[in-house]
Amino acid sequence: MREFKRTDRVADQLQQELAVLIQREVKDPRLGMVTVSGVTVSRDLGYADVYVTLLGENDAERVKDNLKVLKRAAGFLRSQIARRIKLRHVPELRFHYDESVVRGQKLSSLIEEAVASDRAQHPDDDSDAAEPDGEARRDEDGR
Repeated sequence: MREFKRTDRVADQLQQELAVLIQREVKDPRLGMVTVSGVTVSRDLGYADVYVTLLGENDAERVKDNLKVLKRAAGFLRSQIARRIKLRHVPELRFHYDESVVRGQKLSSLIEEAVASDRAQHPDDDSDAAEPDGEARRDEDGR
């Protein structure tokens, strides 16, 4: 079995090209700072699902507007990709919003809040904290 499938290589190449094309070639003022977070290509190379994230505002209306702009520009982007990548058939582009970054930020902030509230409830636990090897601190006499 091969180490990398052809669909994976095509997806990686599409991701790189789309990232550049969206930033430099799409001239719609409604389009914000869009980053291409991932691309998956169907086995027959007929479709490419492009996952994008937005920098800054992530409200539902803003996401919807950006996806609408990208869907309208899909034909243009596909023609530009055909010029840059040597493929017999360029996949049809389908854009999706990738919520994993926003979800990760929310989870991270929840964890930080939980740790902070735990420290506030148990401030005396920090003084006799365990060492990395699992043993509590001891003074020079071994106590």
